[in-house]
Amino acid sequence: MGIHYILQFLAIYLLGVSATNPAKHNTIGVDEKYRPKYHFTPDSMWMNDPNGMVYYQGEYHLFYQYYPKANVWGPMHWGHAVSKDMITWEHLPIALFPDSHGYIFSGSAVIDWQNTSGFGSIDNPPMVAIYTYHNPEKEKAGAIDFQTQGIAYSLDKGRTWKKYEQNPVISNPGFKDFRDPKVIWHDATKRWIMVLAVKDKTMFYSSKDLKKWDFESEYGLKDDKRLWECPDLFPLKVEGSNEIKWILVVSMQSGAPNGGTGTSYFIGDFDGHRFVNSQPENKQYWLDVGTDNYAMVSWSDIPAQDGRKLMLGWMSNWQYAQQVPTYRWRSAMTLPREVTLVKMAVKEWKLKSEIVREFESYKEKKTAISKNNIVNDHLLILQKNPIVCELNISFNRKPLQGEFTISISSPEKDTLKIGFDPTSNRYFIDRVKAGISDFNKAFPAKHFSPCLSQNTSLSMKIILDKSSVELFADEGLTAMTDIFFPIGDMNKIEVHAAGLSKILTNTVVYTLK
Repeated sequence: MGIHYILQFLAIYLLGVSATNPAKHNTIGVDEKYRPKYHFTPDSMWMNDPNGMVYYQGEYHLFYQYYPKANVWGPMHWGHAVSKDMITWEHLPIALFPDSHGYIFSGSAVIDWQNTSGFGSIDNPPMVAIYTYHNPEKEKAGAIDFQTQGIAYSLDKGRTWKKYEQNPVISNPGFKDFRDPKVIWHDATKRWIMVLAVKDKTMFYSSKDLKKWDFESEYGLKDDKRLWECPDLFPLKVEGSNEIKWILVVSMQSGAPNGGTGTSYFIGDFDGHRFVNSQPENKQYWLDVGTDNYAMVSWSDIPAQDGRKLMLGWMSNWQYAQQVPTYRWRSAMTLPREVTLVKMAVKEWKLKSEIVREFESYKEKKTAISKNNIVNDHLLILQKNPIVCELNISFNRKPLQGEFTISISSPEKDTLKIGFDPTSNRYFIDRVKAGISDFNKAFPAKHFSPCLSQNTSLSMKIILDKSSVELFADEGLTAMTDIFFPIGDMNKIEVHAAGLSKILTNTVVYTLK
């Protein structure tokens, strides 16, 4: 949770209340103008970071930062939803409410299979949530230790919760920013490990029972003054080998590749005590270089026979999240993604990402677009109102003499452009003229990502869902996510480039159910 945005809350609050009816929690259909069809959104009001993502007995749980009384940030609760496939979600009642210790900020959840906490039993292991308390009264009084860590548990698949009576389990040692606990089981040392975001670094703690925690170490970057948030920590096997590296994920409140907030990661080794970066000290990678994927974290307790590392992010940016032109609800999550680790060179690794395989069942009609339909270097790919689809397109960059561009447009002349610039060797998403953008000067922009492939032939997978675009290229090494707000319904996709018939090699579009 971005603390320096809290001060903006009072200024924006009245706008949010005037645009909503906070006394009523409405269920609004997916056909609302900007509400995506396949991305999770709250029924109503404000949502930000995904929290407490855990899998248990056939259900993917998604908790999230939620304020049920306005469409802007406020006293944080944990909203709750469950899904069988991470695409279609069932909303459940609010799981955790603020109490005398403070608001319920971001955190994680685990299944305590061995009942180390004593909250349940081996036959009925507790689901344990670990979260940050943010005490607004202490903050107003000028204290700096207003954030602490608390736990709660459920014995009925997350439907009801009981907070630990001896909360907080970690007191604040004197940091203004001390939050967002991610907890994992470290099998080698037979202990729970917690990673916390603490101002401009992370701190690691260990515990045998989820109640008593001991400080282990810290990790940060030299001279980095950015605010770190929403950490994650997990091991991954390098594709095609038995090598295992640890991934430390950290969301940054500033300095993302295309401005504002973003989700980054480091690759190294972790022995249960200390994280050691395996790459140059300041080498930082990004899970997504679009502007709208923040606080991306992973599901815990995915069964070993599945074996995937599955992640989800908040599809917005703190630069403008409280100002976007949706009113009865604000913010969506990205589509869930599977991440894998590949070795790029000696002492260099990167994460690849792709949409989870469960999304395949939502594809309805496959259409291969023939190059015979190219007219004046333009090809009409799809005309449908509104456009909700997956587009897979391949092209030969060697003959390119200018940009290769895919245009998504509306009758009102909103135009979103996605493509590749051979001069700078970069992919791009251009939302400058994609609709409403005057709510924040940072919003209308053209965003870029370096092409990481050495191949002559390039491919892009693009998923459009009413007001969002997710682009995957370079076999998953490149990901970009952007939101946009067209005035009209986007109902046409075209591709154009000089000499298109010699450049385009394959075009397939899937409409979605």
